[in-house]
Amino acid sequence: MPLDAKTHQQLWKQYARTKDPAIRETLITENAYLIKYVAGRLNIYFTASLEYDDLVSYGVFGLIDAIDKFDIGKGVKFETYASLRIRGAIIDNIREQDWVPRSLRQKGKDLERALSELEIELGRPPSDEESAAKMGLSMKEFNKLVDDASIATLVSLNETQENGDGEGIEIEDGSDSPETQAEAAEVREILAREIDRLSDKEKTVISFYYYDELTLREISEIMKVSESRISQLHTKAVAKLRGKLSKQLSYFVP
Repeated sequence: MPLDAKTHQQLWKQYARTKDPAIRETLITENAYLIKYVAGRLNIYFTASLEYDDLVSYGVFGLIDAIDKFDIGKGVKFETYASLRIRGAIIDNIREQDWVPRSLRQKGKDLERALSELEIELGRPPSDEESAAKMGLSMKEFNKLVDDASIATLVSLNETQENGDGEGIEIEDGSDSPETQAEAAEVREILAREIDRLSDKEKTVISFYYYDELTLREISEIMKVSESRISQLHTKAVAKLRGKLSKQLSYFVP
């Protein structure tokens, strides 16, 4: 039975004071659900390459690290802090296995450029068949590229949002200036407009994933489409948006 909030808080205070291994194990057990949630979210990038259970196993290290380093006195919610650590641990393990060679990153950029150029030419979102033809690929080759580009997309997005030690980038002084706020508002307007230009299925996936914060499995069950298809729709949608917004999109994609 899960601990109530008061008991949980008392455990954290006791652990901060004693570093008791037994309390540490209890905290790991009580917060293990965070690993499953983060892995379920990130799995949208890896359906063709890694098993969900692999992501969970990588995330365990992040949860343990979060518990060891969490400072209850800072007033930060542990769930928020731990989720970032778990996410970082999963991505770090992917990097260590060299899942994203430079050639694959370039293919991801080629996909972004092709989708953007083709939409300009057609005046509407391109179909998969049109996109494959634009890149000189068969449908099988195109689908393989989309699957592979998912991983490159995640690592690329993560690198734009982290500094060298894997921590989130701090907001710089002056970031609340009228100029910065106006620029951010403009980017949001552009992003909203470009999302509206996506196909209906792509818009639905983007909405479920980024606004409702659902996992891959939850989106798949709601849309009654395979998890691999949801992953492909997500990758193409993000590629289209990144192609239009370039660096500006890094402010809004987790």
